[in-house]
Amino acid sequence: MAEGFDYHVKTAAEAIDLIQQGRVTKISLDHDLGSEAEFETGYFIAQFIEMAAHNGWIPPIEWNIHTANPVGRRNMEAALKNADKYWGV
Repeated sequence: MAEGFDYHVKTAAEAIDLIQQGRVTKISLDHDLGSEAEFETGYFIAQFIEMAAHNGWIPPIEWNIHTANPVGRRNMEAALKNADKYWGV
C-alpha cells in the first residue's frame, strides 16, 4: 500500500463506496483500472467527486493523479479542479 493511505482499492465502485462513507480525506487516482468499461476508470471516480462536491455531499478531499494516460489525466484534473472550486479550495 502506498505510504500515507489507509486503503488500496482496484475498482471505481470500491473507491466511490469509501468516499460516500466519508472515509476518504486524501486520494491518488490512476485513470486505467484494468477494464475497458467507461464506468471503471479514475475519470469516473473524479466525476463522482466533482458531482458530490457540487451538491455538498462530501467534505473536501486532497487529491493526486498518478496516471500515465495523458487524456485521462487532463479529464480527471478538470473534474477535480471543479470539485476544488465547489469546496472553495
